[in-house]
Amino acid sequence: MALFGLQRERKVPLFGAKHDAPIIPVHHIPLSPRELRAQAVNRLQVGLFGLGAIFLLISLANVIMERVTLANRAAALDPAVEASATAANDPLVDMGVAPELPVGGGAAPQNPNAPKH
Repeated sequence: MALFGLQRERKVPLFGAKHDAPIIPVHHIPLSPRELRAQAVNRLQVGLFGLGAIFLLISLANVIMERVTLANRAAALDPAVEASATAANDPLVDMGVAPELPVGGGAAPQNPNAPKH
């Protein structure tokens, strides 16, 4: 009955005398210094592991944000990216299945196989 904090009576008599002691509830059992130290070490380990996990998550978020900022700066400086951004977003053209047609409709698409005049 150690789970419920109850002491059982002893079955083996001490020094030949019989004890008819009833079960006594134990309300508080003080922890030994070894158990207190083990609890303190466990709490310290959990706390340090938590701090390390938070540090890694913040570092990962920082790396991702730096890469996004760098990609945005590179996109702002690259004129080819701006030209493709103004073109129509056609998934078939992006995959290379269909030819790219002009957006404005001003110039006719050039056919490389057409005879020259």
